[in-house]
Amino acid sequence: MPTASSSNASSATDCWADAVTETTGIDRPRVVAWLRRHVDHLVDPIEFELIAGGRSNLTFEVRDAAGHRWALRRPPTGHVLQSAHDMGREHRIIDALQHTSVPVPTLVGLCDDEAVNGAPFYVMDFVPGVIVRDLPATDAIPLDARRAMGESLVDTLVALHEIEPAEVGLGDLGKRGDYVARQLRRWLRQIDEGSDRPLAGLRALHARLEGDMPDQQGAGIVHGDYRLDNCMMDPSGPVAAVLDWELCTLGDVLADLGGLVMWWGDPDAGHVMSDVPTVATGFPTTDEVIDRYAARSGRDLSALPYYVAFSTWRLACITEGVRIRYEKGAMGDQESNELVDYLGERIDRLADSASIWLARIGA
Repeated sequence: MPTASSSNASSATDCWADAVTETTGIDRPRVVAWLRRHVDHLVDPIEFELIAGGRSNLTFEVRDAAGHRWALRRPPTGHVLQSAHDMGREHRIIDALQHTSVPVPTLVGLCDDEAVNGAPFYVMDFVPGVIVRDLPATDAIPLDARRAMGESLVDTLVALHEIEPAEVGLGDLGKRGDYVARQLRRWLRQIDEGSDRPLAGLRALHARLEGDMPDQQGAGIVHGDYRLDNCMMDPSGPVAAVLDWELCTLGDVLADLGGLVMWWGDPDAGHVMSDVPTVATGFPTTDEVIDRYAARSGRDLSALPYYVAFSTWRLACITEGVRIRYEKGAMGDQESNELVDYLGERIDRLADSASIWLARIGA
């Protein structure tokens, strides 16, 4: 099942997949041999196609001659932040959620033998549905389905946050407390260790986020990148499968809501997300998303502007990591000065947007 892509206003980590050739990251003979050991009645020939988009991990559609489809997920092919690309961790999370109210794909298996494909990977069933990648993609979605999609997206997030991690075998997935502080340290470390620029604006925002941090309200499963185009949607509206679990951990679930609001698009937040699909007519408004989550979760959302600012700052840090990987040629050995420049400009816009959200705290 594919991961999602989005328009130029979507995550900068979505930008590079189109530049990678169809079979980059696949050792065809060895991977096909592995598939034969794990999938019954595989019919030759086997085809692999890189699915455009997704976060920094590579996701391929696998298709046999009989038309059966699966999805294969593996890390990028070059310089990466190792802890963010743990295939075993992703596989474990999806497996733990198989029988919950959060829809996820059925798993085929995990390969942690790097001799097979140069890196661990896992395979899952391909879930039918649609991914609403960008604003033009909404033209094919009826108005009533758009509202249903938005409402189902919120309800699924509430369902995820209601799960007690220990009850599904994820009690040791991560530390429960101090989530935002840990995230601030983690992504600042990526800047310190990976960037070749001073990035004074991001560092100043980090200091403000540290100083304004709200108290965490309990702990739960945090997806880490929850938004419309990271879900496979039933064409009539419901979420068919939640995708892209690479940033999932335990912690402050309001960070997920902050990210969802950031991606929803808000013209008052610097227009950074002005062409995401959820700004199309028919989708719930940002306020309706917030109100629906509040009503169904019962959580106090008075500090939500902080979490939107935090999510925006974190996306800027992630974007800087992608920019560096492009410069190093790690994205399928493709380099693009134009894209590197675009990513740099985008980081500046994200920093400005984070500042706007920080100014709303307590307003």
